[in-house]
Amino acid sequence: MTIGNLIDLSRTGILAWTLALAPSLAGADGGFGHWRAEHDHDRARQARASGEILPIAEILRRVAVQVPGEVIEVELERDEGPDKPIWIYELEILAPDGRLLEVEVDATQGRLLKEDD
Repeated sequence: MTIGNLIDLSRTGILAWTLALAPSLAGADGGFGHWRAEHDHDRARQARASGEILPIAEILRRVAVQVPGEVIEVELERDEGPDKPIWIYELEILAPDGRLLEVEVDATQGRLLKEDD
């Protein structure tokens, strides 16, 4: 093996590693996560503007009556329902006794769907 072959081999190795690591360097989704997050944000804003979902302030008011505690995280997701897709607010609530609760709320009707410890 000559020095030239070693250089070519090292270039090939670097290229192979670069290609292998590219998805992780760009994000597991190939760099499209930022675009998807902005797109999801726009979809959520449109759903609120069209009255498809209730405002988060209304959801939090309703949930506070049923599940006391401090809301520490809120996510809005569109899940596949049995008949049609539905918007769901997912809340993490720190209960007064220190438990971390995960609560799902129908974003359209404000109805509590699930509460887990």
